[in-house]
Amino acid sequence: MTGTELMPFCGLPPRPGELAWSLDPLLLAALLAGLVPGRWAADRRAFLTGWGVLAAVLVSPLCGLAVALFSARVGQHLLVALVAAPLLAVAFRAQAASAGRMALSAAAFAIMMWLWHLPGPYALTFVSDAAWWAMHLSLLGTAVWLWRGVLGVERADAALLSGLATAAQMGALGALLTIAPRPLFMPHALTTLPWGLTPLEDQQLGGLLMWVPGGVAFAALALLALSRALRGTPDHRPA
Repeated sequence: MTGTELMPFCGLPPRPGELAWSLDPLLLAALLAGLVPGRWAADRRAFLTGWGVLAAVLVSPLCGLAVALFSARVGQHLLVALVAAPLLAVAFRAQAASAGRMALSAAAFAIMMWLWHLPGPYALTFVSDAAWWAMHLSLLGTAVWLWRGVLGVERADAALLSGLATAAQMGALGALLTIAPRPLFMPHALTTLPWGLTPLEDQQLGGLLMWVPGGVAFAALALLALSRALRGTPDHRPA
């Protein structure tokens, strides 16, 4: 491989004071092309807000910071899964789903979360643009699929179970990363110290972000589903 091929998609890991916007032409073209489906969105405001959050996550200085810090990469993924994805799901109206399809979407999202936070696949995204694109597209796609089912499911018990299962798996992943006795992610072995963190501290911070905000958000979703069931509020919204 050449040095260019080894360059992370968002550039070399920045030091404090070196953060910059990522203006990759292919990324900008993809984000612009992604606006086209918004013409058919039932809620265009939700679509533009969700797409704007996604664009900010990928082109703002957070993209470069995620090359230097594992915790910043986790922050990226949480913004995609907990902010951009539900807004996009709302934009195209939630879709009623059976309990089986809800379980399948929750499992798909869990698989993608664990896959891209394993040391091997994670490191691959720093040397392969294709892997970087695959990571973000698969996390976004499975998160939107999950949210569309949860927000439009006819049975609140299925939404409750899916929300609790997602909260549990995300919390478990965050906990494992937090309590790990050593750093697991080689791309950050030499990039965290300028930011005042050891690689292990950075990993622990990322794990805590996933464990607490991520787990709590999906647990809150599950409790909301339970509350709707107790009130007898219909969950289904026609597509």
